[in-house]
Amino acid sequence: MIEVKGLRKQFGQKVAVDNLSFSVQKGEVLGFLGPNGAGKSTTMRMVTGFLPVTAGEIEICGISMIGSPTEAKRKIGYLPESAPLYNDMTVQGFLKFCASMQGLKGTARATAVDEAIETCFLESVASQSIDTLSKGYRHRTCLAQSLLHNPEVLVLDEPTDGLDPNQKFEVRKLIKRLGKDRAILFSTHILEEVSAACTRAVIVDQGSIVADGTPDELEKQGGGSLSELFRKVTSQESPAG
Repeated sequence: MIEVKGLRKQFGQKVAVDNLSFSVQKGEVLGFLGPNGAGKSTTMRMVTGFLPVTAGEIEICGISMIGSPTEAKRKIGYLPESAPLYNDMTVQGFLKFCASMQGLKGTARATAVDEAIETCFLESVASQSIDTLSKGYRHRTCLAQSLLHNPEVLVLDEPTDGLDPNQKFEVRKLIKRLGKDRAILFSTHILEEVSAACTRAVIVDQGSIVADGTPDELEKQGGGSLSELFRKVTSQESPAG
């Protein structure tokens, strides 16, 4: 579903992402783990077609993001790190607006909005103004907009950042459930996300993959501790974005 080969991004003389290769299949939740500045968000933006690549190949459901970006983007639901919201809209109004932007109309739009609200457990706040929502519900609203066109692939950039422990638990549980019939790639710098939501994870540092495996495999590589592995394979400071 997601195939990335030899991905590289350079800003002037600075290499932010260096020769990354990985894949995510249907039913798989791949955690993209790394310290702040490791190149996670840069990779997410390239995979979703919002940032041009310096070199490499990206395919979404067999469609080249470089050769056919419009077609490839239709297969993706994207939750950026700072997803935009219109605070004066209700949750339902915002989702209707987003569905219209996706080209959905009439009954198809109404059904998509209702299903996204149900999937993300937003029924109790659907008529509320977004500016009255807690951060947890705002995150769920952003996630709901990424599901409106029923994408086969989800790319989520730091989906639990800034949430309290209860909100993180709910979002991780939702990601795990959504991953049963989709390919999901999500970035995080929080180690516990790996065991809580991922079927597999890669650790990136300074734009390169330094570890790859299931949560159990990664823990074994760290002598029974994922945090030990993380400290061993990542540097103290990462210059990339």
